[in-house]
Amino acid sequence: MLVVLTVIAIIAAGVLASVNAVTAPQIEKINAENLAAGIKAVMGSDEIQVSDPWEKDAFVVYDINDKAGAKLGKAVVTSENGFSGAIKVLVGFNTEGDILGYTVLEHAETPGLGAKANEWFQDKIVGMNPGKSNFTVSKDGGDVDAITASTITSRAFLKAIQNAYNQIMAETDATSGATQQTTASDIETPEVIE
Repeated sequence: MLVVLTVIAIIAAGVLASVNAVTAPQIEKINAENLAAGIKAVMGSDEIQVSDPWEKDAFVVYDINDKAGAKLGKAVVTSENGFSGAIKVLVGFNTEGDILGYTVLEHAETPGLGAKANEWFQDKIVGMNPGKSNFTVSKDGGDVDAITASTITSRAFLKAIQNAYNQIMAETDATSGATQQTTASDIETPEVIE
C-alpha cells in the first residue's frame, strides 16, 4: 500500500509540474496585459508611455508620460493587510499627487462587503490628494466614508493608497533635491542705518 501511494504521489506531482510549466507563461502574459490595462485605466488615458518599473520596499512604481514625453504622473502598486488578507491596489497619481484613479488587483476580503472597495471609493477619493486631506475613514476623524460594515477593509485600502502617496512624494523630494521654501516672513529684514 505504501508503494502504491508513493507512486501515485510521484505521478500526481509530475502532472502538476508539467501543467504548471505549460500554463505559467500564459498566466504571466495575462497578468502583464491586465496590469497594462489597469495602468491605462488608473491614469485615465490610453495614450501613455509607461517606464520600466522601479521597486522600493513593498511598492512597484511606474513613471507615466504622454506620447509626447511630458510627465503625467505615477502609477503605484501597493498593498496592505485588510480583514481577511492583503489588499493589492494599483493607484494613479498626477504630478501634484492627486488621485487619478485606482483598481484593486487582488484581495481576499469578504465577498459582498470588502470586495466592494473597487467600486465604493471611486467617487469618494478620485481627485483627492492624500497630502492635502485627512485621508482616513470618517469614523477615525477622516474625510472618507468607510464601506458599511467593512471598516477594517476601508482602513487598509486607504492606508495602502496613503503609503503609496508617501512613497512617491518622498522619492520625488529625494530626486528633485527639493528644499523647504522660504517665505517673506522667514527672512529677517536688515536694520537700516541712517
